[in-house]
Amino acid sequence: MTGPAEVVAWRPRVPGLTEVLHARFTDHAYPSHTHDGWTLLLVDDGAVRYDLDRHAHGASRDVVTLLPPGVPHDGRSQFPGGFRKRVLYLEPAVLGADRVGHAVDRPEFADRELRDRVSRLHGALTPRAEALEAQSRLAIVVERLVQHLDSTVVPAAPVRNARVADALRELLDACVVDGVDLAVAAARFRVSPTHLVRAFTRRHGVSPHRYLTGRRIDLARRLLLDGVPAAEVATAAGFYDQAHLTRHFRRMLATTPAAYARSA
Repeated sequence: MTGPAEVVAWRPRVPGLTEVLHARFTDHAYPSHTHDGWTLLLVDDGAVRYDLDRHAHGASRDVVTLLPPGVPHDGRSQFPGGFRKRVLYLEPAVLGADRVGHAVDRPEFADRELRDRVSRLHGALTPRAEALEAQSRLAIVVERLVQHLDSTVVPAAPVRNARVADALRELLDACVVDGVDLAVAAARFRVSPTHLVRAFTRRHGVSPHRYLTGRRIDLARRLLLDGVPAAEVATAAGFYDQAHLTRHFRRMLATTPAAYARSA
């Protein structure tokens, strides 16, 4: 008999990702199954034992687990009390079919930096998250996963490219409300997404998504002081809704949009 489970899942609006799953299981055991895409797993509590291609493996807080598409695997709690996990499902092309064999041989990575990056990516995948932030964090995670699969893990090299960084800033300034797709921008400037993010951050001292959020807050402040209702300001400044605007407004100014408007 299976104990109670807590499962939350949604489809993120980020190219390359098909599903986000957060779950807490007590005594549930997965039967053997496969997925169409890559499964990127973080275990936050407990530990998981699983067989991948008929070989025994384990997942815990100490590792990042990557299960390849099309390869049978199961899963069950290693200890009484169950486990809690966060999972990202990636489209097959994100890492490539030629790397499946490498993931079968070595599906766990003891990499604290990678774990932190994946965890931060989860934090950027909430329904009201900024698309550019999620795309940027995904690009950094994918770069690191590819290095692990290709056995070429190296520290990220400093990126100096003032021309590209300034060009992206001009593009962000021109697209404050609509935002910028990272992959499209990278293709436009003929660099990789990670190169674009690192070049911008080094040149301007802030990541592209934080820069864009700051510009949107500036626009929202002007609209609020002009007397535009807060509910209308949110979408006019590029935020999903008023709650999304309020969260970022509080972070920036320690007050709400409504209170800021009343202060005028």
